[in-house]
Parts: sequence; structure tokens; C-alpha cells
Amino acid sequence: MSASILSGKPLAALFQQEVQEQVHSLELDGLHPVLAVVVATSDESTHWYVRSIERAAGRAGVGCRIINLGHDATEPMLAGVLRELSAEPSVNGIILQTPLPPGVRTDNLVGLITPEKDIDGANPLSLGRLAVGQQAFAPATARSVVEILDHYQVPVAGKAVVVVGRSAVVGKPLSLLLLARDAAVTVCHSRSGPLERYTTDADVVVVAAGRAGLLTGRHVSSRTVVVDVGTNVLPDGSLAGDVDEASVTGTAAALTPVPGGVGSVTTALLLLHTVEAARRQSSSRPLPGTAVEPQVLEAAG
Repeated sequence: MSASILSGKPLAALFQQEVQEQVHSLELDGLHPVLAVVVATSDESTHWYVRSIERAAGRAGVGCRIINLGHDATEPMLAGVLRELSAEPSVNGIILQTPLPPGVRTDNLVGLITPEKDIDGANPLSLGRLAVGQQAFAPATARSVVEILDHYQVPVAGKAVVVVGRSAVVGKPLSLLLLARDAAVTVCHSRSGPLERYTTDADVVVVAAGRAGLLTGRHVSSRTVVVDVGTNVLPDGSLAGDVDEASVTGTAAALTPVPGGVGSVTTALLLLHTVEAARRQSSSRPLPGTAVEPQVLEAAG
């Protein structure tokens, strides 16, 4: 029996429609939402991803400014741009795209993105607010996982959910979102020991470790729902997740594909967060709620 495929495309389409509707509503009030993406790398996979955001923004009617500072950009250069964008009234959302040039400290830069425009939850203040249930944008990739599980009616309350990976971009914020949904969350990492010790009895396994083929069929059971967050570029230029899809498909209950899974939803959510940020900024209301609050999940995490 093959695993059910949980495509992200239908959900992404729903979010894209919501973005278009909100853009139209904002334009009736004379507002034009704008997303700024700061890039400082020659990595082609990164530029491919940024171009995909730009194309999606264009289809949705969201302005998209790509600030490409080059692979030799310095930390002061990046800091200056982020300060300017945070203060620029016409910019509603900001993304600092990684990787950054060698020697540039990401931690020193993400704190310069004002939380009101931190639509991908990069500022440590955003993660801190998320941790205590206060208002903040959740990282779009982490929220995408929760949204996919919701869309396919996969229950997490009271269920054993294993998150493989502890990054500040996915693993940590995702564990917070799942805890807020009453899941019994276990976070695994490079020092956790054999994965099967944790995953074979799990109801849901989310893999976000950045290692192609890390999770195989022997790590899961026939009831496990597997969400693959990995995006690994193989030597032949193709894209693969962190899951060995061939072996897991024959074992698990359900699996998100790569590509066409979490990534497609993430891009749509970044735009949704941007239009929500624009709406909030224009009305001078408080920051939007966390992605675990129902009214925010309907709008912008």
C-alpha cells in the first residue's frame, strides 16, 4: 500500500487567492503592499527561489523589490540596507535571504528587521514572542507545516509528533506551534542518536534537517504522516527532500512531496504575511497575532 501524497499546491492556491483579495481591498484604500528581499550570494539555488517569490508576487499584485548586494557584500552594507528598509514607509515586509557571505553574522542582522515588517519571523524578538504566545509573525515554513496538517485534517492534539531538526527557521518555531496545538512534541537533532528510537512510534514526523534521504522507510510505521521540509540540490541539479521518498512511500500513511509540498505553501504565506503587515501598518493596529491563533491563521500568522 502506497502512502497518500499530501500536495501543497491546492493549499497554496487558496492562500494565493486570499492574497489577491486582500491586495484588491488594500488598493481600494490607495495602498500597495510591497515586499523587499535582500540577497547577498551567488548561490544559484537561492536566486532561483528569490525569482519564484518575485513571480508569485507579480501574479498576486504584491510589489517585490529585490535588493541584490552581491556575494561580496559586507555586514555594514547589509545592516545599512536593513535599517533603511525598516524605516521606509512604502516597504511592508522584509526578508533577509540566506546564505550570506562568509564572515557575515546573520544573528547580528536579523535583529535589525523591525518586527512589524518581519514577515518571516527572523528577528529573535519574533521568536521570543511566539514562544510565550504573544503577537508575532511565525516563520513561513514552520507555519506551512501546520497549515498542511490542518488542510488534510491530520490531528496533532494528543498525538506524538517528532520534529527532526532544531533550526531557528523551522525546527524551534514549529515545535512551539505544535505545542500550542496540544501535540506531544519531540525534537531530534544530530546528538539525539538513532532516529528510529523516536520516529517509529510517532503519529507525525516532520523532517527539516537539510540532509537528502535522511529519513527512510525503516524509520516510520504504517500510521505515520511524514512532512518533508528539506530542499536539497543534487549533483544533477534536481531537487530532493530530506526523505527517501521511494522507501517511505511504501511504508508511511502519508507524505508531502518535494517539490510541490511545503515549499509552495511557504511562498504563498510570505505574500499573505506581507499584505497583512501592510494592512496592520496602515491602520496602526498592534502586530498581528501568532500563527496559532485562529483569527491569525485565517490571515497572516
